[in-house]
Amino acid sequence: MFFKRLREEIDAAMRRDPAARTRLEVALLYPSFHALVAYRLAHALWVRGWRLLGRFISQAARTLTGIEIHPGATIGQRFFIDHGMGVVIGETAEIGDDVMLYHGVTLGGTSLSHGKRHPTLESGVIVGAGAKILGPVTIGANARIGANAVVVKDVPPGASAIGIPARVVPPRDQRQDFMAYGTPTADLPDPVARAIGGLVDQIDRLSARVNELEQAGKDRAGGAQVSPIAPEGAPEGRVAQLPLRTRG
Repeated sequence: MFFKRLREEIDAAMRRDPAARTRLEVALLYPSFHALVAYRLAHALWVRGWRLLGRFISQAARTLTGIEIHPGATIGQRFFIDHGMGVVIGETAEIGDDVMLYHGVTLGGTSLSHGKRHPTLESGVIVGAGAKILGPVTIGANARIGANAVVVKDVPPGASAIGIPARVVPPRDQRQDFMAYGTPTADLPDPVARAIGGLVDQIDRLSARVNELEQAGKDRAGGAQVSPIAPEGAPEGRVAQLPLRTRG
């Protein structure tokens, strides 16, 4: 059973990493696979009460691979970490099947309590490089977390979340099984481009209005001449008489 699960982990790496050429290469050279093997052993010791030894194995794996997985975390099958360096998975984190993380991901806690304080990732989730998922939030099945996003609220199933703090973008194409680094790259609204486009539209409207005013001024100048100091509606050529006061 144990070796069958390890084979599934290797196959998951083969499917998700085009750089992986052979299963032997994954087994010998992939630090994410080494960290996962160490986690499986440490977790088995942890749940049987050998917690100090479990923590020792997890810390040794952290030193060797750069990936820190607490032995108390719960991780499903076919889990894959691409590149892996800097990944941190907390004690009460729960991860479903077929989940993929990139390097620099943190599944962290925001509470000092001993209860549930780390995220839950349901099956099929992809988390992009550098993303931070904090607190006992739930990331729904097949959701995507963009690179460097900071997630502090639940993300619904099938959605994509990007930004700091993360916000849910319009639902992705459900036919897209894989999204590199968890970040949608097609038809993604760019807030900077959108703001610049709004400024350009406003400038166009102002330019059109200035042209209208200039044309109106030319038409007026080409018609009847009106004294600039004569009140509107006064007979042409007459100037308003202002009363003069003289000192007595």
